[in-house]
This record gives sequence, structure tokens and C-alpha cells, in this order.
Amino acid sequence: MKKYFTQIIGLSFIIIVLIMGLSTEVKAGNTKELLHTDSKKQLLGNVVAIDLTPDLKMKFALGGYGERMSKPAEAVHDRIWAKALVLKEGDKKYAIVTLDVLGLPPNVKPQLIQALAAYGWKMENIMLLPSHSHTSFDMPALNDQNHLNSPQIGIFQPELLEYVINALSNLIREADKNLQPIKIGTSSVLLDNMNRNRRGDPDVDKEITLTRIDYANGKPMTALVNWTAHPTFMSGSDMWVSGGWPGYLQRELEQWIGDGVTVMYYNGAEGDQSPVGTHAGSHYEKAEIYGRDLAIKVLALYQNTKTSSKIIFEYNYMTLGLPERKVHPSFMETGGEEYNLTPEVLDIVLKVMSPEETYIGAVRIGELLIVGAPGELAAGLGLKIKNKLKEKGVKHPVIGGLANEWISYILSADQYNHGAGYESSVSFYGDGLGKVIVDGMLETSIPLAE
Repeated sequence: MKKYFTQIIGLSFIIIVLIMGLSTEVKAGNTKELLHTDSKKQLLGNVVAIDLTPDLKMKFALGGYGERMSKPAEAVHDRIWAKALVLKEGDKKYAIVTLDVLGLPPNVKPQLIQALAAYGWKMENIMLLPSHSHTSFDMPALNDQNHLNSPQIGIFQPELLEYVINALSNLIREADKNLQPIKIGTSSVLLDNMNRNRRGDPDVDKEITLTRIDYANGKPMTALVNWTAHPTFMSGSDMWVSGGWPGYLQRELEQWIGDGVTVMYYNGAEGDQSPVGTHAGSHYEKAEIYGRDLAIKVLALYQNTKTSSKIIFEYNYMTLGLPERKVHPSFMETGGEEYNLTPEVLDIVLKVMSPEETYIGAVRIGELLIVGAPGELAAGLGLKIKNKLKEKGVKHPVIGGLANEWISYILSADQYNHGAGYESSVSFYGDGLGKVIVDGMLETSIPLAE
């Protein structure tokens, strides 16, 4: 009996071991399958930054003010940077590139895509977002259609264009390597007394949006900051290279957050939005103080932003025909005076500088949705788009100002027809441009809200 009992116990032990082994095997198999499924859905990312400051020996002009007459930069106050965030999920990938520059003419992105075509990059999966710094290299200096040789407008520099295309191509290719699993979270808050409508209109976009991206282990990777204001503390008499207040904002945050984080700033619908500076000192000091004050507010937002690995990742893109190009009736009183243009010369300028079609891109990353505006969109139009997307359920919609190319200021029909000042005169497609662009931006972005 004892022997029989012992055999039963032994047999039971073997059965238990077999069951446990089978159970372990099934669990391991399930884990393997889950890991495989998760890896296909896992959003991966990487960020790379490069110093984009050209050598002063290139004698590049600073952009933003015709009064500079294409004089070359005299020195470097602080360096300008380009930063690329590459995101990948399965066979989808997208690059967001921020640049401490004034803007980009229509030829730059197509030439960049040509340089990157062999690496799977297309017009639809890259968004270039200049900060609009008025102490960085000039936009017309990059335009290979600009043969006007006008100091007020800007003089094309082939070597500068080649330098920028090579730098951005290398940047994106480097960022497309060593991608790691990431977690993302976005927060927004309203800030008072930091920006204003420089035309005196009631529309002011006071919302600042912070997107925090960490590695899966919680280590900081990058932070995207969207804030709407011109970087115009510096004037046409300031001839030192600088990223302006966006440059200070990024550097301060990188130091305070630490851990090798890369901070990327991109502007919003800043067509009529100016920063509010209250401190005395040189223009560069004002920019530094403003950038630091803004960084203090962003840091608090960053520290309170929670990240998640459950991330919606989609993007959309469309080509958009533009209205007929035309000169605003008041141009000669404002822009014409600054740039010393006659109506006859301006007709040639429009054909060179202003394209017949443009491109609208949008990308959804979790609760953040960026929709690009190909120029300087007025804040009222930007708020209209953001509010519509919020109605559709997007928690944090933002405008990516000056995205990919600069076509002109983009205003409402009322602003174009009745608005006073520089913005209306430097809008080159008549009073219907605002509606065309807003409709295109909504058509491109609303599908990402669903």
C-alpha cells in the first residue's frame, strides 16, 4: 500500500510538472506573440540636433528687414540650430524639423526630398518648421529662382542653399537611426501678458503647448514647444546672428531639464502676434529675458505632463492650388517703400517668390495635432482652426507656422480689404487666400481627429 501510494504521489508530481511546463510553454508563446504584436504597434523615436550656423566667411545676409540691404552678418551672438525628431511605427515614419531661421522659400523642401528620396522620405512625411528668427540667414538667399539681384529683397547665394540642403539631409538621416520605444504626453495652458496683437485686433493666441517625449524607461528625449509670437526684439540695425528669444527658450529648458534632452520650438499663427517685453536693455538682452521668462512657465508645464506609450500616430497631406497672385493696393505705401519696389518690378517678384500652389501637412501624435500653415497666418484664422479641431475631439491642436515654405501673409478677407499696415500689403493672393488656406488646413487635419 505504501509502495502504491508512493507511485501515485510520484505520478502526480510528474503530471503537475508536465502541466506546469505546458502552462509555462503556452505563457511563453503568448508572451512572444504579445511582444511581436506590441513591437509592430510600438511608436519609436529619435532626435538629433545640429549647429546650422554658416561660416561668417560665406558673408550671408540676415533676413527679416529690407533696410539691411543684404549686408552680411557681422558676428555670431548665439548659434542657430536645426533639430529633427523622427517617429516610426511599422512602415509609417515622419520627421518634424525645427530651424532657428526666418523662413524657407518654395524650392528648399523639394530639393531636400530629392536628396533624401533613396531613404524613404517624401513630401508628405516631413514637416519643416522655422522659428521666424529675424537674426538668422535671409530667406531669398536660399531661393534659386531669385535672380533679381536686389539688395532690399535679398540676393540668392548658391553656396548657402547647398550648405542648408546638405545639413538638413544629414540631420534627418542621422535622426532616422537608432530609434527607440518612446512615451508621449502633451499639456497646454493660457499665458497672459506674454504676447499681443500688433494690429490692435482682439485676436490673440495665448495658448502655449508642450509635448513631452521620453524614452520607454522615463529618460527625457525631447520637448516640443508651440508658442505664437514674432521673434522681433532685434531690429534691422542688429547685425549679429541669433536665434532670438526662441533660441534662449530652448537653451534654458535644455539646461534646466538636463539628462541630454533636446528642446524644439515651433511658432504658431504669428502673422499679427508680437511678444510683450517689459525689460530695459539691448535688444539681445530683451530677447534673452523674454526667452527665460517663457522657459520658466514651460518648465512647470513639462514637470506636470504625464507620458504614455499608448499613442495615436497618423499624418495627412495635400497639394493646394492658390488664388491668382496680385499686388495689394497699399503695397507701395508699406512693403514697397521698405523694399524699394515699383509695381512693374513687383510683378516679376511675385512670379519668382510666390508659387502657384502650396502644400498642407498635418501630423497626429497622441493628443497633439500639428497642422502646418505655409506662411504667416493671422491669429484669428489660426484660432478658428484650433477651435474646430477641439470641437472634433482633439485635445491639443496647434498651428505649425511657416511650415515648409513661405508664400506670404495669410489674412481674412476683412483684414486684407480693410486692415492697415504691413501685413495686408505683403499678402500676395488677394482677399480669398485666407479662406483657401483655412479650408485646406481643415481638410487635411480633420481626418486625423476621427
